[in-house]
Amino acid sequence: MLEWSDVDIAVRDAVRDFVDKEIRPHVDDLESGEMAPYPIIRKLFSTFGIDVMAKESLERRLAKLRSGETSTSSSSGGMFGGGRDQAGMGFVLVSELCRVSMGVVTGIGVSLGLTVPTIASRGTLAQQERWLPGLVTYEKIGAWAITEPDAGSDAFGGMKSYVVRDGDDYILNGQKTFITNGPDADVVVVYAKLDEGDGADKRNRKVLTFVLDRGMEGFEQSKPFRKMGIHSSRTGELFFHNVRLGRDRLLGETEDNKSGDGRDSAKSNFSSERIGVAAMALGVIEECLRLSVAYAKERTLWGKEIGQFQLIQLKLATMEVARMNVRNMLFRVIEAAQNGVSISLPEASAMKWYCSQAATDVAMEAIQLFGGNGYMTEYRVEQLARDAKSLMIYAGSNEVQITHVARGLLSD
Repeated sequence: MLEWSDVDIAVRDAVRDFVDKEIRPHVDDLESGEMAPYPIIRKLFSTFGIDVMAKESLERRLAKLRSGETSTSSSSGGMFGGGRDQAGMGFVLVSELCRVSMGVVTGIGVSLGLTVPTIASRGTLAQQERWLPGLVTYEKIGAWAITEPDAGSDAFGGMKSYVVRDGDDYILNGQKTFITNGPDADVVVVYAKLDEGDGADKRNRKVLTFVLDRGMEGFEQSKPFRKMGIHSSRTGELFFHNVRLGRDRLLGETEDNKSGDGRDSAKSNFSSERIGVAAMALGVIEECLRLSVAYAKERTLWGKEIGQFQLIQLKLATMEVARMNVRNMLFRVIEAAQNGVSISLPEASAMKWYCSQAATDVAMEAIQLFGGNGYMTEYRVEQLARDAKSLMIYAGSNEVQITHVARGLLSD
């Protein structure tokens, strides 16, 4: 695949029109927190029929499970439920949104790209029927909670949130932080270690996966954090104080889930999350390049457009090379999805590492090209730079990605 398909381009143009009408005029309100991102997301879903497509895809899945089929997995158009031939559509949507408001994308991605797949892959039929219908249409907001204050990249080894058995129930205590959608989530997937009181090494205890609903006794959701970037995405902490959980909230309703330990559940999402960074980075790079080319043509110094100066041309050319590289990596992902081939974790980590670094470098160069104006919020490259930096931390820090890439090479 060397270029977007005609369908992808049509989707891109339609989404771009929606963004120009429904999101660009409200960027300042989204960035300040005066406007929540969720109504805009729901309007986006309604406008493009994403909610209907996702609902129909879920209904087909549940019907198969009810009929006794055990295998319902298939390569698809991603988190929106399309077929293999629609694999590029979701990435087009993500990249176009990230040109203007990356926070809107993270709010969608965590709910549909992490919360939903975890419940779908590990939950019983009853659990999927209970939580997925509201989540796939974005009627309900989902969150996915692993990260803790003292764990960071050592997500499982350093995990302190724990559950203890109490009859047929579990009692959950602990804390999660940096949780996207955390302050507003209706449904939260929570990872916690099982404390059996046997003195076992805390780092290696079994990890279980539960689903919590907003408003449960002992479950507290913090106010949104103030962040450097992606302001239109609400991020917060979750606190668990003796939260009683019935077995019906344990995904799979067994401690020995057929999909493996909770660690396996989380790791299965890492590749898709990191691949998504490529689409997010592409949006940032394309918007920085668009703004920079326009500015280079209109800004004059010493009687010349600054685009005539060779150092400015070098910045623009470097941005274009980054755009081509990131786009081609994304085409590799789309082509693999169309052929039903999975991207390995080392390759996904390599993509995440390169694309996030490229987006950050391009955004910082855009600010430099704009000079003093680039440091001002009204010119937007300032926002793009703050948002881009988050990609180097989001979905696992880039230092961790390097480790995954190297391990993949050394294991051959």
